[in-house]
Amino acid sequence: MWSAFGLAAFCVDASIHAAVNSSSWLEHHDWWIGGSVLALAGAFQFTSLKDACLDKCRHPAQFLTRYYERGPTGGFKLGARHGAFCVGCCWALMLVMFAAGVASLIWMALLTVVMIHEKTRPLGAKAVPVTGVALLGAASIVLMYSAYAAGAV
Repeated sequence: MWSAFGLAAFCVDASIHAAVNSSSWLEHHDWWIGGSVLALAGAFQFTSLKDACLDKCRHPAQFLTRYYERGPTGGFKLGARHGAFCVGCCWALMLVMFAAGVASLIWMALLTVVMIHEKTRPLGAKAVPVTGVALLGAASIVLMYSAYAAGAV
């Protein structure tokens, strides 16, 4: 599941780079892309989909017991189904990682710690909205500062 997500994210990233290269407006306003990814990830933290997917990842025993089937096909289906929930709870943070962290090990490590904390720690559920507020705040700063620096405000 993560490989499929990574491939899709790579294709979208390549499309965005092609769009920036072919549009003079996007070339001069490329900061909208990073700010928008931060805002999207921040908003996703407050959705019921995020909560539902995290619930399956936090408590895999119930999930595994319910969907277990014997044999390689059963194992593959179980892994794919559970992997979809893992992608479902972390895809937005992975996009931030993809957009901001590919060139920075510090950002990669920080976002990894956030994802692990959300999924495994007892207080992980309380961290989700805090992460959402932090991402929305970062999006606001990126968008406002960049707009100001570009002379758009």
